[in-house]
Amino acid sequence: MTGKNLHEGHRKRVKERFLKEGLDSFNDHQVLELLMFYAIPMKDTNELAHRMIKEFGSLSGLFEANPKDICNKCGVSENSAILISLVPSLARRYFKGKWGEKIVLNSASKAGEYSVSLFVGKHYENFYIICLDSQNRVKHSALVHEGSINEVPVYPRIIVELALRHQAHSIILAHNHPGGSLKPSQEDINITNTIVSVLESIDIKVRDHIIVSGDKYISLKQNNFL
Repeated sequence: MTGKNLHEGHRKRVKERFLKEGLDSFNDHQVLELLMFYAIPMKDTNELAHRMIKEFGSLSGLFEANPKDICNKCGVSENSAILISLVPSLARRYFKGKWGEKIVLNSASKAGEYSVSLFVGKHYENFYIICLDSQNRVKHSALVHEGSINEVPVYPRIIVELALRHQAHSIILAHNHPGGSLKPSQEDINITNTIVSVLESIDIKVRDHIIVSGDKYISLKQNNFL
């Protein structure tokens, strides 16, 4: 059997397995191998997938990497790097479409699930404000800042401006902990209390502050921090 026919046979088997089982039974390198079929024709992508994941430490680390770094470190084409980097953005777009236009966040669980969707593929700390109407429907979600929470003394001013601009009846705060811990820091609690105090003066309520790490979350209100 020629090398060409061998690769064709292998690719066909991998695709058939996906159609039958989905991705849940795939290892990370197999997920990447399948994805790379659509950027690298007629070449074994298994060894490359192993090497790329090792280079960036994990599949998620690879997906979140800068396309230029993927090209330089893995020796792949720009097309391959762009395809890989599209994954987190496509996931966020998918979740946005899945939630629909009239998103009602009337519980900590719904607020947490919605917040998780905002941070897919975000590998730096991000802080969001979610503006709600009187029926707890999302009017607008806005990225307030990217970076450490210690670096953002301007949070209250920006949040007040956004809440007023979008005529929020109430808001939910959300930020992520890329490091993996869901435990709120003292800075998290302090900035939350400051924002609550400032917004009370203009009659806008802070309904919750959600901290996200990966696909998990914690509600500060539910855990008596708010």
